[in-house]
Amino acid sequence: MAERDDIMKRAPALLTPVVMAYERRLRRYGETAQGVFWKDDEWQRRRYEILARIFGDDAERGGVTIHDFGCGYGALFDFLADHPVMQGSRYVGIDMSEAMLNAARGRITDPRASFQRQLWATEPADYTIVSGTFNMLMEADTREWRDYVEVSLLRLWKTTRRGLAFNMLNALSEGKLAGLYYVPPENMLAFVQREMDPEAELSIDTPLPDFTIFARRR
Repeated sequence: MAERDDIMKRAPALLTPVVMAYERRLRRYGETAQGVFWKDDEWQRRRYEILARIFGDDAERGGVTIHDFGCGYGALFDFLADHPVMQGSRYVGIDMSEAMLNAARGRITDPRASFQRQLWATEPADYTIVSGTFNMLMEADTREWRDYVEVSLLRLWKTTRRGLAFNMLNALSEGKLAGLYYVPPENMLAFVQREMDPEAELSIDTPLPDFTIFARRR
């Protein structure tokens, strides 16, 4: 517990270089998939299609709260805006970058969406989605970054009522880049099954270089 408390205190300093990198990228590429370090719009959308599997039966019913942890300029809301799950639902986007949040607020005026500058979730949500948020560690120590990721997931799980879906870069993928955090899928699945949902599921969808994990309240 002491180690987890310590990483929570160090998290703002740990994330500052990451925030700066994203803001430089936003200035260069604008509110696009490339502006948040994705390859292109197609691959960004494909990730959202995979993550949306977490909704299950609620995909048609709506009336839920969706938490987007590391929302960037709000691209996930763009994807969900016309999805049946957003009928009567709320979307809460959280990010550490004020520039990203300003971009999101400037683009999205839909009353179902709100954006907050926070390090952690501040309210419960039915569903939590994390897309690419843990991928960039810059020059941080990999063990320290792993601790940050695990603590973040545990905190998100506490505020998630129905399901949590997140993706991370696959350590088995080719063409690895410096400054990015790659994880063996089976290691992360084992962590989630041990600490959160014993029946958590893993999805590997090539040619994407990442994997997705789904954890649900049973």
